[in-house]
Parts: sequence; structure tokens; C-alpha cells
Amino acid sequence: MKVVLHIKEEVNETEFMEIIGKLDYVEVMMQVKDQKTSQFISDLAESFSNIREYENGKKQLKSAKDLLNEL
Repeated sequence: MKVVLHIKEEVNETEFMEIIGKLDYVEVMMQVKDQKTSQFISDLAESFSNIREYENGKKQLKSAKDLLNEL
């Protein structure tokens, strides 16, 4: 299982990473501190969430024609 977290306060970031680092069953794969990259990851996660909701019938997506008309 993979989880993406956003730590809101930088003060607690170090403490959190120390706690996570002590767990044998958790591997920190990457830390992203760049705002642009962080925003991209957040947007991508939201996109996957939207796809999951669509597949479960909880969300209706716009057609390509509707998207083009908005432009």
C-alpha cells in the first residue's frame, strides 16, 4: 500500500519523519519539498480520486465536447 501525506506544519515534519523512520514496516520512498512538484502530486492524486468515483458511479464526467465548448 502507498500513501501520500501532506504535513501542514514544518515544525512537526522532523518529528513525524523520525517516528515513521523507526517503523520496520514503513519505507520512505521520497520526500518532496518543492512546491511545484508537490502541487503536481496533489493534482494527480485528485485526478485518480475522480476516476475512482466515476468508475464507482458516484461522479458524472463531462464529455470532450463540453470541455471544448468551455474553451
